[in-house]
Amino acid sequence: MLTNGSPLDRLHHRLSEACGALWDSFVDPAEAYLDYQGRPWVALGGDGDASARCSYQGPEELRDLRDQCRMLAVTNEFAINGHENRVSYTIGVGHSYRVAPRKGRNAPDGLSGQAQEVLDEFLVRNQWHRRQREIMHRTDRDGEVFLRLFVDSQGTTRVRFVEPDQIATPAGHRDDPSASFGIQTDPHDVETVRAYYVDSQPVDAAEIQHRKANVDSNVKRGLPLYAPVRKNLRRAEKLLRNMSVVAEIQSAIALIRKHRGATHAGVQQFAAASADASVTDSVTGQTSTFRRYGPGTILDAPGGVEYDFPTSGIDAATFVTVLQAELRAIAARLVMPEFMLTSDASNANFSSTMVAEGPAIKMFARLQSEQIAYDREIMWQVLEGAVRAGRLPAEARGLVEIQITAPSLGVRDALQDAKVARIEFDAGILSSQTWSQRSGLDYDQEQENRIENASRQVAETDQ
Repeated sequence: MLTNGSPLDRLHHRLSEACGALWDSFVDPAEAYLDYQGRPWVALGGDGDASARCSYQGPEELRDLRDQCRMLAVTNEFAINGHENRVSYTIGVGHSYRVAPRKGRNAPDGLSGQAQEVLDEFLVRNQWHRRQREIMHRTDRDGEVFLRLFVDSQGTTRVRFVEPDQIATPAGHRDDPSASFGIQTDPHDVETVRAYYVDSQPVDAAEIQHRKANVDSNVKRGLPLYAPVRKNLRRAEKLLRNMSVVAEIQSAIALIRKHRGATHAGVQQFAAASADASVTDSVTGQTSTFRRYGPGTILDAPGGVEYDFPTSGIDAATFVTVLQAELRAIAARLVMPEFMLTSDASNANFSSTMVAEGPAIKMFARLQSEQIAYDREIMWQVLEGAVRAGRLPAEARGLVEIQITAPSLGVRDALQDAKVARIEFDAGILSSQTWSQRSGLDYDQEQENRIENASRQVAETDQ
């Protein structure tokens, strides 16, 4: 490292060191020979390790994988955007829940209303619409979410989250394969769950709902959404950082004067003679000279002096192309248009992307269907808790059904939708309640509003 020399020499050296450090931290020569989990490739012709074909080999590796994806979810701007958009399109403002008489059954008058009151109380007490969004985010971030249900003597159900790290196999059961990963299953059927070990204590499976993602049904624990592309996310973040730092360094150096054949003393004499101000460091004793260049300044260079402007050589377009390629790979994993990951809609058309047959719509519709199925299980448990407490009759399960409607995904033509609904309504295949639900309205509340409005109009007429 140079200890002496002109400010120009030190500046050159600092710039060289910074660029070298950035390049070394960006490229790992051995990375090409590692798989996405950092393990070496299996040699061709070799038997390999059967466990290497699994997404994770044990609780410790799964925990490390989950920690990496959790870090991305709070530090990586592209990962955050992907999470938020999946929640926004899948959950949106929240699903609507309605209890209706079961088809072909003669339910007593008022039963649907009583069951609806139980559900509405549950939704309010547990802030369900906010919790829905958190459930979706946790499922994507961790690959799974555990919901524990607590039912009191009054039939009131409360839901609380159980952290994935709390589900672990106690020391006394580590030799029992049916209790691996903190989940006790039937010894002959891994899909039949008997209990979950929460903080080493067994909890009956009926009290916990386990939503897992990105794994087969016979795999006990879920896989985080970004597990396959976490290196892409890191590379995209690192590339963007390197581009910004290099551009910052280059743009900070307005110009470089090159003194051909000049001595060190001559360079210092020239700098001092052309300086507008000079400052001496009281600690090092070194003097720094400054010159102000106003707008439109014309430089006259004496013989042997050349001016070089490094900022003119900045070409960020090449690196932006590489960054876009990384982001497309991440968007492909999410089955989402690139603009949903980058917030750059310059090369995408929203109306053509969000059509009914588009891949993104199909993916979001599938995610909504999965959420509805899980939510319906929760809602039935809520009603069953009310039945056990005597708030609902024992035969309620067989007399009513729970209808769940998710927010619309496709680009909608409100007038065309209303025309179609009117045709279906006139043909007797669509009810007023379902029509209200499609429009995001509470049917019962709207009927009360209509009665109140009619009464007000009559009163105004009498006056």
